[in-house]
Amino acid sequence: MKHSIFTVLILISHVSAGSAQSGGLPDWLKHMTLKGYGTVTYSSFDWQTDSEKRDQADLEKLVLYPGWQLTENLSVLAEIEFEHGGTGSTMEFDKLEEFGEFEQEIEKGGEVVLEQLNIRYWFSPELILTAGWMKIPVGLASTHDEPHEYFTVSPSESESALIPVNWYEGGVGISGRYGFLSYTGMIVTGLDGTGFSSANWIRGGYQKRFETVTAENPAFFLRLDALLTGESVTGISVYRGNTTGNRPKPDLKTDAVVTLTEFHTSQEWENWIFRGMVLYGTLSHADLVTKANKNLSNNLNVKRTPVASAALSWSAEAGYNLLPLFSRTEAHQLFLFGKTEFYDSMYEVTGIVSDNPRFERTTHTAGVHYLYLPGISLKAQYSDRTLGLSSLNREKTVSLGLGFEFE
Repeated sequence: MKHSIFTVLILISHVSAGSAQSGGLPDWLKHMTLKGYGTVTYSSFDWQTDSEKRDQADLEKLVLYPGWQLTENLSVLAEIEFEHGGTGSTMEFDKLEEFGEFEQEIEKGGEVVLEQLNIRYWFSPELILTAGWMKIPVGLASTHDEPHEYFTVSPSESESALIPVNWYEGGVGISGRYGFLSYTGMIVTGLDGTGFSSANWIRGGYQKRFETVTAENPAFFLRLDALLTGESVTGISVYRGNTTGNRPKPDLKTDAVVTLTEFHTSQEWENWIFRGMVLYGTLSHADLVTKANKNLSNNLNVKRTPVASAALSWSAEAGYNLLPLFSRTEAHQLFLFGKTEFYDSMYEVTGIVSDNPRFERTTHTAGVHYLYLPGISLKAQYSDRTLGLSSLNREKTVSLGLGFEFE
């Protein structure tokens, strides 16, 4: 708190000094932009799989996007995310110890992360060069991440269960638009297979737990979108990268290549919004990754559970804005929505790995999403998740959400 107060005081002093000298804001502040959003959630559970699971309230996140327009064609973008009230947590690998030790420090629950920091140069609308730390826009959840852009209380369950949804890597990329077609291509740092698991497949391979990211094996990403009318979009993306070289120790001699392919669509028609997504991913030599992960240090804080050779997820949702039936104002929107999701983090297995039906999950969700424009979202939903088990397989949840946005 003291550091925050000092930061505000310093900012005020800079603004005051600039105002005194030039009659206005200092140049660095004139070229700065700031936008952001935040979400707060509450959930009540009735789970057969965990009958004692207690209700939860979560100060989910506050995300800030400071940016600077350095020249007409050159800009800098950063993203700072405060999750679950803030944190201090790092892990590092000390190879100078006799067997190599993983050291972790945790100050309090939550997380404060500088998610992205990159520089962008506009050659033309058809070609934009980006370098630094940037978002990997796989699927819909990564591009529809602000509260007004998704119906449910939290972003896509079927995507966030399998892959990093708030996924940022270091590297270089190009993007642009030709008519109705937009593209994004990247060469970025890759995943670490020690974090792969039964329940969440490759999601834990996102190298957030270390102070630095191992960059022995890069990954490649391509996304193509057709922007036909208004806010409607249909596209595909592909991600591919070897993960073996990014493990903290050289304990796996075989390539373990992750390949993701996903198709997405978001269509708006009069008062209707339809969205759908299909994601299929494979991991080569998943049985050898499983074997190597069993021998990992307890201090690494990973699951060490069997890893599937393939995962599958899909979702479909529709929402209808009820308010135009009663009022012509566009300042309010009230969507009644329904969503169905399927995801299996052990869709295909190989070698010593056995399929576990508990990780085949189907969720049906219904709810309302009220928007007071600009910037306020109120949500309420009921979801019923069924696991692939033969009994005691239902997880029912009632959730409420509050979101805000500004720019």
